[in-house]
Amino acid sequence: MKPSYILRLKHVAWTSAGVMVLVAVVFFFAGHSGAKPTAQTPPPPLVEVAPVNQKDVPIYSEWIGTLTGQVNADIKAQVTGYLLRQNYKEGSYVTKGQLLFEIDPRTFQAALDQAKGQLAQAEAQLVLGEAQLATAQANELKSQLDVEKYGPLAKADAVSKQDLDNAVQTNLANQAQEQAAKAAISAAKAQIQANQAAVETATINLDFTRIVSPIDGIVGIAQAQVGDLVSTNSGVLTTVSTLDPIKDYFSVSEQEYLSLRKQFSGSNAEHWKLQLILADGTTFSHPGEFYFADRQVNQNTGAIQLAARFANPGNVLRPGQYGKVRAIMRVQRNALLIPQAAVNEQQGSHVVYVVGSDGKVGVRTVQVGERAGTMWLIQDGLKTDERVIVEGQQNLKPGMPVQTRPFKGNTE
Repeated sequence: MKPSYILRLKHVAWTSAGVMVLVAVVFFFAGHSGAKPTAQTPPPPLVEVAPVNQKDVPIYSEWIGTLTGQVNADIKAQVTGYLLRQNYKEGSYVTKGQLLFEIDPRTFQAALDQAKGQLAQAEAQLVLGEAQLATAQANELKSQLDVEKYGPLAKADAVSKQDLDNAVQTNLANQAQEQAAKAAISAAKAQIQANQAAVETATINLDFTRIVSPIDGIVGIAQAQVGDLVSTNSGVLTTVSTLDPIKDYFSVSEQEYLSLRKQFSGSNAEHWKLQLILADGTTFSHPGEFYFADRQVNQNTGAIQLAARFANPGNVLRPGQYGKVRAIMRVQRNALLIPQAAVNEQQGSHVVYVVGSDGKVGVRTVQVGERAGTMWLIQDGLKTDERVIVEGQQNLKPGMPVQTRPFKGNTE
């Protein structure tokens, strides 16, 4: 290789290395010159706001209740025997007099036949006693005539004294037979009454082997199975409930009861319409009415039990269901309403975040009243031309600017 060519390569290599060193020096001084890139200011947080509504609001009171049938008839066995049949479908609608269970009737049929046989014997004894009485009365009449005939003749010595004595004794014997026949008749009549009672009892017991529903209604699950020995001590076999209308039992405090009495006494009681809130939160389609109040206040709880009655077409509602009773107690005129989610509880007070006309956050301490659905009545601390923050309240501070959009939830 020629020396001039080698010198040219060295020159190029030095030039490239110099450029690299120069670039490195520029970056070094740029990194230590104290200049920083400018940071972008984050946008204001986005919150959802709702206006303060003003309108007339019905104020409700609610009480926890339990549904029960208008009539709940417990079906029990009245005689002892083996259960032969179950004649109904559990959970179905049954009518008054419909056969539900059958108990083996053979023992009771035999008892009835025996009682009827004894009654027939007593009736035969009565017939025999009556015939004996008729004979005794006829004999007594004849002997009495003989005594009356022989008496004057004996005084005139027309007959012997022995003939008179015989007539007297025969008359006394006939009188005794007459009394005996009457006593037999009385005994037969008493026996007939006893046997008639036995027949009636046996008939009733035989009828009890056919267990029927005493009412129209929905019949429950059988608590005894075919083949079980049942008796009066066996407990409830099943229950039949009248469900239309259906009752709802609920309890109110003594103070609430007194207030209700004042508000809904007299003619106003007819206008006390009740709503039924079911376990899924829905309102039953048929309004109810006040039914009755219990006779006493429970001294242990200070509450009194009330009952409401609701129409129940199709027997949709069933005993034992949860049923919250709600009633309008009064109407709050020109009430201020905001969503419940807008109210925050802080150290025993209620606080609301508001957005002013300048788009900045303000904090208000408010006095809350009753709840109305998803809304809360505000008694003090807000005005109708203000907006409250419902969503996005986290990390907000007074004076902070925010972006707003309407709250999408329920504001009614």
